[in-house]
Amino acid sequence: MLSDIFERLERLDYLIRQKSTATPNQLAERLNISERTLYGLLNEMRGLGAPIKYSRFKQTYYYGTTGRFQLRFYEN
Repeated sequence: MLSDIFERLERLDYLIRQKSTATPNQLAERLNISERTLYGLLNEMRGLGAPIKYSRFKQTYYYGTTGRFQLRFYEN
């Protein structure tokens, strides 16, 4: 179950970096979650420092600065 959350967060991060999330409703459908769950994930990411913003004009979420959200252990 925790791995499902990590995978969703990684996919969400990728879509945000690509600026291709679409509307919240469409994004929730792409991730197979409810809008309420989506807003919860976005708030958790923001709480961990992700500068997530939403453009009504482009209808997409994006990061206010360059960066990425990492959740896994990476061996050097």
